[in-house]
Amino acid sequence: MGSTGTLVLAGTPIGDTADAPPRLAAELERADVVAAEDTRRLRRLTQALGVHIQGRVVSYFEGNESARTPELVEALEGGARVLLVTDAGMPSVSDPGYRLVAACVEKDIKVTAVPGPSAVLTALALSGLPVDRFCFEGFLPRKAGERLGRLREVEGERRTLVYFEAPHRLDDTLAAMAEVFGAERRAAVCRELTKTYEEVKRGPLKDLAAWAAEGVRGEITVVVEGAPETGPAELDADELVRRVQVREEAGERRKEAIAAVAAETGLPKREVFDAVVAAKNAARQSPADGKGLS
Repeated sequence: MGSTGTLVLAGTPIGDTADAPPRLAAELERADVVAAEDTRRLRRLTQALGVHIQGRVVSYFEGNESARTPELVEALEGGARVLLVTDAGMPSVSDPGYRLVAACVEKDIKVTAVPGPSAVLTALALSGLPVDRFCFEGFLPRKAGERLGRLREVEGERRTLVYFEAPHRLDDTLAAMAEVFGAERRAAVCRELTKTYEEVKRGPLKDLAAWAAEGVRGEITVVVEGAPETGPAELDADELVRRVQVREEAGERRKEAIAAVAAETGLPKREVFDAVVAAKNAARQSPADGKGLS
């Protein structure tokens, strides 16, 4: 039996095709199979780079990712060199690719990468916000209630937060962020990065929400300042209980939620536990209220 092939994850430009990594052209010409999120965009990219693909081109997007992964794994097991490209940036980062990489790791198939442009890192660098520690949250849910719930999960996060967002939802998202994180929390909206009409709008969330309400176009990356450090004395019992409830609603067990809240606030677990128990007892004594922990 021959040796297995190699999966190559290739970064593609997020806007300006001149940012394509030098190795990308060589890998496009060398690959036995090129799996592309959008074959039309791939065609435009290869034309801009002056590249002629010799191998087979197949589509690999959210709608067929599960079905096409076994086919690509089979090609890799047969010794093929498979190149995976998405519309912009690195595969697997809010784009197709994770399933294929996981399948290759399970089969002990070599996976390598051609590093390329990243909207996440570019927006971070341009935001003017702290970049020493950050977390990437991808796209928020479309439904308002789910979006608020997801934001509440990280309202105490001290690291800088990075999100992708569609332009037609940006105003609602910024308004929700202002509601959860605080109207004065600093943020930056990075639009059309590396393109002709690149724009970085910085300011408090309330101001950015008002600006976005007038309508915004293009590819959007939002960078939000992390939560300020909060001393234990500034948190009352109701706030501790609310934080535990948010985590429980997100699927955590109560014990885990209490431990997490204690860790993020710097309070002893016993203090958070006592606040939760007190709220539970109060709810039992006032059944008509309909609120509190059950």
